[in-house]
Amino acid sequence: MAIRPATTADREAIREVARDTWHDTYDELDSATIDETIAEWYDDESFSAALEKPGTAVLVAESDGEIVGFTHGVVSEDEGDVLRMYVHPDHQREGIGTALHERLRSSLEDFHMNRMRAIDLASNEGGRRFYERLGFEESGEGEVEIGGETRTEVVYTLEL
Repeated sequence: MAIRPATTADREAIREVARDTWHDTYDELDSATIDETIAEWYDDESFSAALEKPGTAVLVAESDGEIVGFTHGVVSEDEGDVLRMYVHPDHQREGIGTALHERLRSSLEDFHMNRMRAIDLASNEGGRRFYERLGFEESGEGEVEIGGETRTEVVYTLEL
């Protein structure tokens, strides 16, 4: 497995990983809602802007030439936010998420952050276990609208 910075050529593979992961993870969301959310969050314009924004890292994990995971983080002042962290369901529990996290953390530390935050839907128990194994602690809650419904998010924080 190799981890590298994402390029615009990776857009569709990243969308596929996100879509397949959401369909596997979020049973409470119907298929159309997932597909609409992925299309909105990963449209061409947003993706291109993320690749060019200062203080941002978008990384992909490749296995045998196939993108099997990705992460997207950004630093604002002294805090790094993990905006996205997905590993395709067929490749979970292979150490890919941990490797992506470590590389993202290293990339964002170049921007002098003192803590990292990650936000995930409260219903994602696998995500909770993942972040806790990495040393993150639950530090708050928020809300996000997905598919016209308000959902609870959990904020995890890692002090560096």
